[in-house]
Amino acid sequence: MDAQTEINFQNPAKPELPEVIIYTDGACSGNPGSGGYGVVLIAGDKRRELYGGFRLTTNNRMEMTAAIEGLKAIKRECKVTLYSDSKYLVDSVIKGWVYNWEKKGWMRTKTERALNVDLWKELLIMLKKHKVTLKWVKGHADNVENQIADRLAVKGSTEAKNSSLIDAGFEAQNRF
Repeated sequence: MDAQTEINFQNPAKPELPEVIIYTDGACSGNPGSGGYGVVLIAGDKRRELYGGFRLTTNNRMEMTAAIEGLKAIKRECKVTLYSDSKYLVDSVIKGWVYNWEKKGWMRTKTERALNVDLWKELLIMLKKHKVTLKWVKGHADNVENQIADRLAVKGSTEAKNSSLIDAGFEAQNRF
């Protein structure tokens, strides 16, 4: 190699992360009552739908579970846009409330504990595994994918009515 040959040892640019769009919804027949979650995942021309439910839970827990299950279904780091019609879920993350609750030992105020701590902890782990943007979408409106997620959530709730599937976090918090 002559003195004028230049070698570039810089790493090549990191390739773009794959993009995934997730629509989530939760449903509950009674609050608390039997509940379900629905998830629509879209990656390019690929699509996957998920749903499930529990015999006794709350709507907020099902909204959170939908987001968690959607993120868990992605096996490698991705750039994710997650749509939810839950202001509780979206605002708690994008406005930083959940991070403040975590810093304060899962307390909302000096005397009031944050709710659904088991799910918040799990969601925060999943948010670190991907590059996630949360977006609020109006429920029961003209968003086709959100409507599909809603139908899946209702299906999960309906099937859970006569099941023995337990939302252990909810039942432990409420001593059932």
